[in-house]
Amino acid sequence: MVSFTSLLAVLAATTSAVVASPLELLKERGIQPGTGTHNGYFYSFWTDGKGSIDYTNGPGGSYKSKWNNVNNWVGGKGWNPGPPRKVAYNGTWDNYKVNSYLSLYGWTTNPLVEYYIVEAYGTYNPSSGTTKLKTLEDDGGTYDIYRTRRVNQPSIQGTATFDQYWSVRQQKRVGGVIDVKKHMDAWQASGLKLGSWNYMIMATEGYQSSGSSEINIREA
Repeated sequence: MVSFTSLLAVLAATTSAVVASPLELLKERGIQPGTGTHNGYFYSFWTDGKGSIDYTNGPGGSYKSKWNNVNNWVGGKGWNPGPPRKVAYNGTWDNYKVNSYLSLYGWTTNPLVEYYIVEAYGTYNPSSGTTKLKTLEDDGGTYDIYRTRRVNQPSIQGTATFDQYWSVRQQKRVGGVIDVKKHMDAWQASGLKLGSWNYMIMATEGYQSSGSSEINIREA
């Protein structure tokens, strides 16, 4: 797996003269820029190129990440395509004092939707400032359902405008079982339409922060 810690340092001299992201520079050099399969699982990571990130795929559905002074990055392991299933996960994610999320994260197309089932978050609740649509119970916890909209932002289809759907767990945790169909049924009952399945990963995300995680997933 590519280590952004060393790679960004090597590319730093070239970026001042070129208007291109580090991921675009990786593509030019024939290096897979953050998606693929490993030990039977799909993996993905994305970064806006600021700060440093070490992301390493481990055995089975496991991965490790460590980031320093990033603006925004997200990555993890899962499935592609990612239709509803029960997902079991465990590991370490001790980022409660920084801006970070641990989420089951993915996309649909037609309509283009970015979705999060947030299991834990740090200093910022990603649903802040939005209107709660309803709640649901899953695996002994309560999740609040929200919708937000992103305008002309990066997506799996390039720069686009799309909705984000959120289930944010009130009782933060790192480990358990997520019944994805239960969440998606609740979203659709709230008028939040979903399209064709794209990828689904158990993701670590960091925003303007430094932190680390070590996560393992499997289908329950």
